[in-house]
Amino acid sequence: MGATRRTMMMACAAAALAGAAGPAAASGHGWQTVADVGLAGLLASAAGATAYEHDWKGAEQLGLSLAATEAETWGLKHAFPERRPNGSDRRSFPSGHTSLSFAAAGYLQQRYGWEAGLPAAAVAGLVGFARVKSHDHHWYDVVAGAAIGEATAFLLTSKHDDKVQILPWADSHGAGFSLAARF
Repeated sequence: MGATRRTMMMACAAAALAGAAGPAAASGHGWQTVADVGLAGLLASAAGATAYEHDWKGAEQLGLSLAATEAETWGLKHAFPERRPNGSDRRSFPSGHTSLSFAAAGYLQQRYGWEAGLPAAAVAGLVGFARVKSHDHHWYDVVAGAAIGEATAFLLTSKHDDKVQILPWADSHGAGFSLAARF
């Protein structure tokens, strides 16, 4: 990815970060809005960058990372039914907004480099902070969500146009890693 494209991606992510913080002061539900806008912005940025690059292998990896993150989060929410700080239900652990935000940010980092990943990680951090401030999650729900999202993206995403790729696979007969190299 060229320097101009990276600069454009950094500017878009910074604008999303600045735009997401504004609603927090607007109403009592401002932090919930920040989390929703931040998550939507990260998902749109990851999908948009992938489409802009015509990176169909990346689209597959993004979809797999997001699906695996959602499955892990859903499973843990049902395995550990913890009450939210606001008392609304027993689906506090881990934070789904945070896990998906960090999966998108981790994907951008792994696939396109720190220029895209650093601002995306800042937005993902803001999403997690907003989930705690809105009393939807405990701090440890957010930390667990961030770890799930980052780990999933790290394991399932390879660098764009890398000459060597190692990807995990699984089917009904087993699991393993495949190695692909271009010379």
